[in-house]
Amino acid sequence: MIRAVTFVDGDARSTPTPTGMFKVEWEAENSTSREYNSPMPYSVFFAPGGIGVHEGGQRTPSAGCVKLGRADAHALFAELQVGDEVQVTCGTRRRRSEPSPRLRGSDS
Repeated sequence: MIRAVTFVDGDARSTPTPTGMFKVEWEAENSTSREYNSPMPYSVFFAPGGIGVHEGGQRTPSAGCVKLGRADAHALFAELQVGDEVQVTCGTRRRRSEPSPRLRGSDS
């Protein structure tokens, strides 16, 4: 499975989104950010410090998580299981018409 996603990486210098290969550590359908006290529906956590992928607004702060629209977040939450591998890659900032970053699940 490959999902193309767009997200805002918050303050990329102080809380960058980690890139590389990871395994899903845990999932929570309804989680809340301790740092921002904001909802994080369909959370799939994959990196130390509670970094994961979840539904979230593209214009709100991020502490390194990958934030998706509702449909993409729900699809990844439904498809990925604890122990599955995910790959997070990073590219340069793009114009809306250009391809977006990709998050790859283990069944791809």
